[in-house]
Amino acid sequence: MDDQTRAEAARLLFEAYSSGKPVQPLTSTYDDLALEDAYAIQLQQIQWFLDQGRTVKGHKVGLTSAAMQRLLGVDQPDYGHLLDDFFYLEHEPIPVDRFLQPRIEPEVAFVLKRPLRGPGVTAHEALAAVDFVLPALEIVDSRIEDWKIGLFDTIADNASSGALVLGSTPTSIHDVDLRLTGAVMTQNGTVVGTGAGGAVLGSPLRTLVWLANTVGARGVTLEPGHVVLPGAVCAMVPVTPGDTVTATFAGLGSVTARFARNREESP
Repeated sequence: MDDQTRAEAARLLFEAYSSGKPVQPLTSTYDDLALEDAYAIQLQQIQWFLDQGRTVKGHKVGLTSAAMQRLLGVDQPDYGHLLDDFFYLEHEPIPVDRFLQPRIEPEVAFVLKRPLRGPGVTAHEALAAVDFVLPALEIVDSRIEDWKIGLFDTIADNASSGALVLGSTPTSIHDVDLRLTGAVMTQNGTVVGTGAGGAVLGSPLRTLVWLANTVGARGVTLEPGHVVLPGAVCAMVPVTPGDTVTATFAGLGSVTARFARNREESP
């Protein structure tokens, strides 16, 4: 794709945020869409958000489960950016009308205390860069109609990012084995998902290493204070107004997200 076509595709996705109307899959619109095009389209949108005064506060990694990779026919994850207004306080009403097609999933969030810059980052270097971990709920959203996404669609769409809620109790990464950490997600009191950290590329730490080396090759450093969402421990579920979703992690505590109908119902 040439730069003009990339900008055109980026504009389609960017305008979906304000219009509330999802677009057709980019892979059905642009026959020549490739991996580097998809990341360029993502970065174009991020630059427009930065031009509006928003800031990057971290990254998310998607497609970390074997099931999702098989579904999309890929053998590696993807990543997107977390912006400052993606973060909601626990129990703060989250307006559903901010999103197009929201779903939610539980994750263990890393908070960094040191910069990580790949390529060449090792597991022990990644461990040393983590300040603490938190239970988290990620609200994933798609600007692609009916979630009919391929790999390049979700990459271009900022890895289907929406928002996130972080728990309130930090835990040292040295006090928990993230591979074995189990989680239960409930929606309005009913269990809707269970899983463990091993579902995330075998360990969430492996995802952090992958991210640092992947973005490092593109000239990006993971910054101190930034949050990294390494991937979900179980399948995502749709959310609607009035829902309360809680994820409880063994050894990490819990995190709760509440959903309001619209922005007027939220403080």
